[in-house]
Amino acid sequence: MTEGTVHVIDDDLSVRCAVERLLRSHGRQVRTYPSAREFLGQQLDSDPACVVLDLQMPEMSGLDLQQVLTRAHESMSIVFISGHANIPDSVRAMKAGAVDFLTKPFDASQLLAAVDAALARSRQACVRLDTLGRDRAVFETLTLREREVCVRVAQGMLNKQIGGEFGTAEKTIKVQRGRVMQKLGAQSVTDIVRLVERLRACGHLPSL
Repeated sequence: MTEGTVHVIDDDLSVRCAVERLLRSHGRQVRTYPSAREFLGQQLDSDPACVVLDLQMPEMSGLDLQQVLTRAHESMSIVFISGHANIPDSVRAMKAGAVDFLTKPFDASQLLAAVDAALARSRQACVRLDTLGRDRAVFETLTLREREVCVRVAQGMLNKQIGGEFGTAEKTIKVQRGRVMQKLGAQSVTDIVRLVERLRACGHLPSL
């Protein structure tokens, strides 16, 4: 996994250039854009990334872009910069998940600290999403009955209890449970519990 790319979006060329020089001088990978729409027109990968985003821009504001990114690029973190900030806008941005909100002019150390925090959050999100993707893929290899058994095993039910609920022999449940363990690559019930909890926490576990 890469350290991450910093996308700088500001309609002021002088600000873009200054931020780019600062970040590059400290070893950060940087790409710049004069507008939110130009940024959205680029092919974005799933690597860690953060956006240093001006609040007020023509066509699409920073807050509007934040809404788009929250839906489409969950792992991408945002640092707002603004020369015309007000309390309601900054509160709205932070409540929506921004890592920081800096008022121009800001110190170089402030921006570097905010960018590093944003990239760290993005890397964590990428790991979480990658794990979730693997969890979903392996869970989908189970048959419907195996999924039902899996969820009940995670709830702490015994084979006999699961068999009683389904009207199935205990030995049949034992076989199905073994298949679940094998398909999931689970070494213990604890592994199953953790996988089911991760899927449930992200809303990706169907009602079974």
